[in-house]
Amino acid sequence: MKNRFFQHWPTMVLGAAVAAVLLTAVFSYQLSQTECAVVTTFGRPEAVMDSGLHFRWPFPFQKVYKFDRRIRCYDGGIGKLEETTTSDQHNILAGIYVCYRISDPKAFFVSFTTIPNAEEQLNSWMRGFKNSAIGSYRFSQIVNTDAKELKITEIENTIRRNLAECTGRFGMEIVGVGMTTVNVPQSVSEKVFSRMIAERKRIADRNIAEGESEAKRIRIKADTDRTIALAEAEAEAQRIRAAGDAEAAKSYAKFNENPELASYLRQLESLKRTLKGRTTLIMDTDTVPFTLLRPGSDRLNDGKK
Repeated sequence: MKNRFFQHWPTMVLGAAVAAVLLTAVFSYQLSQTECAVVTTFGRPEAVMDSGLHFRWPFPFQKVYKFDRRIRCYDGGIGKLEETTTSDQHNILAGIYVCYRISDPKAFFVSFTTIPNAEEQLNSWMRGFKNSAIGSYRFSQIVNTDAKELKITEIENTIRRNLAECTGRFGMEIVGVGMTTVNVPQSVSEKVFSRMIAERKRIADRNIAEGESEAKRIRIKADTDRTIALAEAEAEAQRIRAAGDAEAAKSYAKFNENPELASYLRQLESLKRTLKGRTTLIMDTDTVPFTLLRPGSDRLNDGKK
């Protein structure tokens, strides 16, 4: 009998191991670091946030609902891209996304039970708060080529604040909200383009007018500076001319006292200028001022004396 027992011990050990695995699977559950759970005991929920191996009673005493507690990104379901109206009664197509995570598994489970149910309700809140936020701003604050006029960030912050206030009590934490799409319907596109063209033309006309005004100012300044410069130059020329005339009058007075000396000096000066360099001339000595080079010239002899 004893030998038969030891003969079947491997089978018994294997059976015990299988039983232990089955009991562990039935009476325990495991959570990873990215998971949380809600354990219901006869329908009464309790939240479990710690990762690792946990004990539980088998169904129907207890039931485990696991949730991923990492951040989820949801861009809406029905109506995620739909028309909405701005404060100045323009229609636009707008879509948003919401990043959220489960902050209180128990409150989340009691409110929605499953993530699809939660996101269905979240989609409804997103549509309402999106339409409300966009309806508080003008069309030019949402669609504009000038980044300074855009209020997209303010709209996103408004939607995020409203969603956080609404979802906080249901165990959801809103991490971020952003605009995925901002577009205009076909019926509005032509009006938008016409308005943008008119705006560009207005800016171009203003720049042209400013340029023409600046050019006119520069031309006037240049003409004024030219007139002043010419007047100053003319005055300086008259001053120099008067000084020259005064000096010339003094010379003429001297020359009038001795006309023959004046004629001689002028011929001599003219001769110096003509023969300043190495020059070869074949001229008649009867031509003034070369009469000074004629042999036997009394003026030249007088000069030598």
